[in-house]
Amino acid sequence: MSELPSVPASADPVDDGLVAVTGTVSQPQPLPEIENEDARNERTFFRARLLRKVRHFIGDNGPLAVMLTVVFMNLVGFGIIVPLMPFFAQSLGAAPFAATAPWMVTLMFATYSLGQFFAEPFCGRLSDRIGRKPILLITTALSMVFYICLALTQNIWLAILVRFFSGMASGNISTIQGYVSDVSKPEQRTARLGLVGAAFSLGFIIGPFIGGILAKAHGTARPFELPLFVAAGMSGLAALGVLFFVKESRQRKVTSQVQPNLYKTAVEGFRTPAIRNVILTSLGYMAAFAGLEATFAMWTSLRFHWDAQKVGNIFPIIGVTAALMQTVIMRPLVQRWGEAKVLAAGLFFFGLSFIVQSFNGIEWLITPIVVMGTMGQAVIFVSICAIISHATPPDRQGAMLGLNMSTGAMARITGPVAGGLLFGLSPEAPLWMGALLTMPAALLALRVGRLQKRSV
Repeated sequence: MSELPSVPASADPVDDGLVAVTGTVSQPQPLPEIENEDARNERTFFRARLLRKVRHFIGDNGPLAVMLTVVFMNLVGFGIIVPLMPFFAQSLGAAPFAATAPWMVTLMFATYSLGQFFAEPFCGRLSDRIGRKPILLITTALSMVFYICLALTQNIWLAILVRFFSGMASGNISTIQGYVSDVSKPEQRTARLGLVGAAFSLGFIIGPFIGGILAKAHGTARPFELPLFVAAGMSGLAALGVLFFVKESRQRKVTSQVQPNLYKTAVEGFRTPAIRNVILTSLGYMAAFAGLEATFAMWTSLRFHWDAQKVGNIFPIIGVTAALMQTVIMRPLVQRWGEAKVLAAGLFFFGLSFIVQSFNGIEWLITPIVVMGTMGQAVIFVSICAIISHATPPDRQGAMLGLNMSTGAMARITGPVAGGLLFGLSPEAPLWMGALLTMPAALLALRVGRLQKRSV
C-alpha cells in the first residue's frame, strides 16, 4: 500500500490561504480582470445606494417641497398688494391720509380677515372629508380670479366686497397645515410646520418689495393694476402646481355623516383641555400682534417722526429673523424642551418686547426690540399648530387647525379696532394691551405642557 504524499517540512503550509493540490505552496498571482470587475461592482453598488437614497429623499420630501412652493407663491402674491392697499383705496375715492389710518383701508383689511374667519374651518373640515388637493386647487384658482376682479373694480365698496371673497379664497392655511401633517411623521411635524412658516415669512419679505417696484414701473394713475395682475399670475402658477405636482395625502371618505359646523367644532375642541388652552393662547397672541401691526407706524411717526420708508425698512429684518428662527433654531429648541415650553418662552419674549418698547425713548433701539419680539413670535404659530396636530385624531386635524385659524382671524378683526381706540387715549396703550394679552397666554402654554404629560 503506497503512502500519501506529504508536504515537505521546509515548506510553509499556509501562504495567504492558498495551497497547491500537489502539496506544495503556490504564490498568489495578480488577477487584474477580476480586480477591475470587483471595483466596477463596488462602484455600481455605491451608486445604486446613492440613487436609492436620492429617490427615498424625493419620495419623503417631494410633496413637502411642492407644498412649500405653493405657499411661497401664494404669499408673494398676497404680499405684493399689502403696501399698495392704502393707495388703492385712495384711487377709489377713500379719504386721503390723515394723522390716523384711513378707516376704509382698515375696513378692507378687516373684511379680508372676516372672509378667512368663515372659510378656514369650512375648508379644513371639507379637506378632512374629500381630501386636501381639491380644496387647495379651488382656493388658489379663486384667489387668481379675485385678484383680477380687484384690479378691474372702480368702486370702493365693491372693492371691499371683493376683499371679503378674497379672504374666503385664502382660507386654505389649515388645509396646508393638514397636508403637511399628513405627509410627516410625528417627530417631523414641528420642523416641517416651521418650514411652512418660513415660506410665509419669505413671501412677506419678497412680496412687498416686488409690489413697490411694479407700482413704480407702471407709472399710471392706477399703479396698483400691474401688481394685482402679477399677484393673480402667482396664484395661477400655484394652482397649476397643485394640479400637476401635488399628490393627495388623504383617502377620500364617502359618507353620509354630516360634518360638524364651526360651533360644533369649537364645542368639541373646548372639551379637550389642551386644545382649549392653545386656542385661547392663539386668540390672545394674535389680537396683540394685530393691534401692534395696526398702530406701529402711527407710534413711530408720533414718537420718532418715522416716515413710511423707515417703517418699511424694518420688515425685511423681521422676515429674515422669523425665517431663521423657524428653519434653523426651532427644531433643536423643540427637541430639547418640547412644543409647550417653547411656546411659553416665545410668548414671554413677545410680551416682553411690548413692555420694553413702551418705555423706549431711543430711536436706534426700536429695531433690536422688534427683533426680540420677532424671535418670540416666530415660534408661537408653529408651536400652536404642532400641539393641535398632536392632540387631534388625523381625521379631525383639518377641522381643528381651521378652528385655530378662525380664532386668529377673529383676533385680526378685533385687535386693530381695540388698538386704534386705545391709541386715541395714549400712544403706548396698544403696547400695554399687547403685554396684558400675551403674558397670561404664556401661563396657559405652560398649562398645556402639564396636560400633555398627564395624557402620556
